[in-house]
Amino acid sequence: MKKILFIIAITTTILSCKETTQEHLDKAKDAVKEEVTTTLDSAKIKAEAELDSLKNKAKAKADSLKLKSAEKMEEAAKKLKESVHN
Repeated sequence: MKKILFIIAITTTILSCKETTQEHLDKAKDAVKEEVTTTLDSAKIKAEAELDSLKNKAKAKADSLKLKSAEKMEEAAKKLKESVHN
């Protein structure tokens, strides 16, 4: 009788530990999932900010080049006018 009670007690303990372990695994899985999601969101925000910065720099360079080319064209037009008048 003592052996049967001992076996039942050990079986009950093992089964309850198994459930607790599964709960811990589920919590750990959820925590890792949340952390990965947070990390991805953070990386996405940083990438978008970097992309916006690069777009602004490219636009500024393009605008600068447009101004320089317009100035060069004006200079060439003036020289052409002067050469025609002379």
